[in-house]
Formats: sequence, structure tokens, C-alpha cells
Amino acid sequence: MPAAIIVSHGQPSDPDPAQVDLERFNAQVADALPGWHVGAATLAKPGALDAALDAAGPAPLVYPLFMTEGWFTGDNLRKRLSEAPQARVLRPLGVSSELPDLAADLLRHVLAGRGWQAGETQLFIAGHGSGRSPNSARDTRAFADAVAARMRFAEMRVGFVEEPPYLADQAAGLGARAICLPFFAAVLGHVIDDIPQALDRAGFQGVRLEPIGCAPGVPALVARALQAEAAQTPR
Repeated sequence: MPAAIIVSHGQPSDPDPAQVDLERFNAQVADALPGWHVGAATLAKPGALDAALDAAGPAPLVYPLFMTEGWFTGDNLRKRLSEAPQARVLRPLGVSSELPDLAADLLRHVLAGRGWQAGETQLFIAGHGSGRSPNSARDTRAFADAVAARMRFAEMRVGFVEEPPYLADQAAGLGARAICLPFFAAVLGHVIDDIPQALDRAGFQGVRLEPIGCAPGVPALVARALQAEAAQTPR
């Protein structure tokens, strides 16, 4: 039986709700993968990854439900998987080649629901950023550029929580015909607090979407990535 584990960062200050949220997402992925064992673990919940590894067996595929390819999905995650040397780590959600297409479909649906045209609408991508690494901003901007290549908005802006240009600065002056799409995996932490607070400070009057990681098509995207990786595994 093929085995996979979906891993997210979670919420260190309160790990249980994030683990429950990930397990809910995991169930949707599992529904798309009949005959698979699919587990879930946040790195923030003590013992969750060890339990998922025990249940998955010696050689699971590991899908990082992260937006950035960097330390957490590289050194940190591989160190946490040291007891499972045959585990194979896929590239994270944020750099999936399918994600910009999924985002474009979502944005077209939002525009159609309001009778707006992309060429008359401003899009604001809200990212995490980092004061210590360029990786988060790099992958956020790459996503924004890929969406821009698929849809011609009147203007596209990118702002960050933890590095300039900051969210409130970039959101300032956007009109009512604007959409904010957070480049995050789940409704946790910054999405609950920092992003709405920054938008409020900026007087943002546009549409506030849930993070792209919450889009309806994401579980199927993850399932396809796991199937494609499994197909490359020597039998």
C-alpha cells in the first residue's frame, strides 16, 4: 500500500487546533487516493510526526504543506525524518507548478461573482516574508508573477508580514475594486491577526479571500503530486 504523510508547520503556541485542521485537510486528500495510507502531522505538535511515521511504514512520501522552499522543508524536515531514511520529501505546495493555475481559476470565479473585469481590478498578494532569509519573498513573488502571466490585472502588489515592503504600506491606496489573496497554507497565526490588522490600518475596502492553501482544489493538487511521485518509485 502506498503511504504518504502531509506535514505542516502548525502553531507552536497552540498546536492542537492546527493539527485538527491539517487532519481535516488530510481526509480530503485521502478521499482522492483510495488504497493509500495518508497521515498528517504538524511539526509543532509533539510526537505527531513520530506517530505518523510509525503508521506509514518505512518509506512514505512526505508532502510539505508549506509555501516556501527553504530551511523548514529542507534541513529541518529531513532532520526530523532521520529515523526514516527511505522517506521521500516532495517540493512544497507554494512552489507547485499547478498552484498559479488554481489561483487564477479562483480569482476568475471571484471576479465573475462581482461582475468585475481583471483589467479593472487590483490584486494584492499578502505574503509572510522573513528578516533572515530571502526564500519566502522569492517564492511569494514567483507565485505572483505566475498569476500575473495568466491574468492581466490593472495592478498587482505584493506585501509581507516580516519584511519590507510591509502589508499596510502596500495595501494603502488600493480602491474598493481590489482583491487580497494571502499566500499562506492555512487560516492560522498571521492570517488571523497580522493580515486583517494591516488591511484595516491601510483602509482596505476590497475583497479579503482565505489563503490560497484553503482553495477547494488544493487537496486534489496534493493528491496528484503524490500519485506522480509514487509513479516514479521503482517497484
